[in-house]
Amino acid sequence: MASLVSKKVIVLKPENVAQLVFFIRGEKVMFDADLAMLYGWKCAA
Repeated sequence: MASLVSKKVIVLKPENVAQLVFFIRGEKVMFDADLAMLYGWKCAA
């Protein structure tokens, strides 16, 4: 089970999150490492 990286509160702006969204084959996607960072979880390799 993943553990919390930190318990800091981060204020996210939509324009900053939008930079993490990519279009691949016509679909909006985010990388798992970016999602883990947003939710404060460590991404397992």
